[in-house]
Amino acid sequence: MLTGLGSWLPTKVLDNHEIAARLDTSDEWIRTRTGIRERRVAGPGESTVDLAVAAGREALGGGSADAVVLATATPDQPCPASAPQVAARLGLGTAAAFDVNAVCSGFVYALATAAGFIAGGLAERVLVVGADTFTTLVDPNDRTTVPIFGDGAGAVLLRAGDADEPGAFGPFDLHSEGEHAELLWVEAGGARKRLSDTPADRFLAMQGTAVFRHACARMAESSRTVLERAGWMVGDVDRFVGHQANIRILQATAKQLGMPADAVVANIDRVGNTSAASIPLALADARADGTLAPGHRVLLSAFGAGLTWGSTVLRWPDLGQL
Repeated sequence: MLTGLGSWLPTKVLDNHEIAARLDTSDEWIRTRTGIRERRVAGPGESTVDLAVAAGREALGGGSADAVVLATATPDQPCPASAPQVAARLGLGTAAAFDVNAVCSGFVYALATAAGFIAGGLAERVLVVGADTFTTLVDPNDRTTVPIFGDGAGAVLLRAGDADEPGAFGPFDLHSEGEHAELLWVEAGGARKRLSDTPADRFLAMQGTAVFRHACARMAESSRTVLERAGWMVGDVDRFVGHQANIRILQATAKQLGMPADAVVANIDRVGNTSAASIPLALADARADGTLAPGHRVLLSAFGAGLTWGSTVLRWPDLGQL
């Protein structure tokens, strides 16, 4: 059951005009193609763990957790995982802690993992954090990726409960398609190619048109599957919270599902694509501005590098004065 919610953004704001001043692009070009007008960028010495700790602390609300699942593609070090450091800094003692890397789908994958932990009796309360400093993977001179990505973290606290309670996540639908990994990847830095003399190999490479096509099709397909499993009709959904990759992807997916435009939750204009952090950040913003209200039926769906994608649903709970 969802019982806590937190978010955190770096203080540095990078708007479209700053990007246009040094790259061959414009504010209009960025806004019309992505829906983004500004994004947050981690400052010097500010890491994924730092952001995750801040969001996690807010979600915990002074409470505790038996386990931490950190969804991230940008850990502080290649080894070890960053989640144990998050748990330690949050004072969670010897709580189980590990990373999940499904990139932009990571938060949905982490939710499913946490739900399994609770269902299996391994934990009563699990902190799920989506955090990325994705700007560290972006070539600062690439006009196609610099405008898209931002940094941030969002977190939820899950507790054991009944499947029919408000705040219960599930069912889930998760998939991957590894034969298309090269559509969105960083080639160097892993075991296959640790080092590279080619600078581009160290940064994110994206085949945008193909990614757009796959994202719309897979998110719509997965959403239909999870709605069917939940026994919901598309018309039952009050809010659609998709991965905030591109406003046109969100709109196109909603259109494929036959969902009204006002059901789409979007904060991408203010934060950009924050990878695994995007859905919890969108949830936090929507709760804060009243877009999400207790009782709303909510559909979550994400698509990311891998390729990976997944969806789940919940009835929004009354979180009180968090």
